[in-house]
Amino acid sequence: MRLPITLAFAILATPVYAADPLELNLYGFSYHWNRAEAQSLNTTHEFNPGLGLRYALEPSKWCGMPFTEGGIYRDSGANTSYYAALGCKGLQLSDHIRLGLGVAVMQSDTYNHGNPFVAPVPLLTWQISDVTVNFIQYLRVKSLGIINTTGVYFSVPLP
Repeated sequence: MRLPITLAFAILATPVYAADPLELNLYGFSYHWNRAEAQSLNTTHEFNPGLGLRYALEPSKWCGMPFTEGGIYRDSGANTSYYAALGCKGLQLSDHIRLGLGVAVMQSDTYNHGNPFVAPVPLLTWQISDVTVNFIQYLRVKSLGIINTTGVYFSVPLP
């Protein structure tokens, strides 16, 4: 129980850039690229509901759209997963599409024998009006029990 409280405190203690809204993350869906490996690891659940928050951070010369976020969701092994991330949506591909990278601290009984771990998380965002569609890619790390998986979740501004 201490890990979720620590993650929540770390996110809430991060300075927020007031020009951008606070967003609610609505998790989502995942797709496992190696179906046989997902089945062998019992990580075949592709509906992954959950909630989180994203805070925009102050832009810097290294990143025009930095953010921090965290949340809780049902992972592909049907366990509760907690995470906190720091990221940058730095490369603008078009008016509505950005490419970025995050670094996440995660904990779930499904991965790494239940121990917290740190992982890089590539990110592609697509802005549709006020809604951001987020596509993330978990890269295969056999020692952690993670397989190549694409996740999709939505971010909506809070009033």
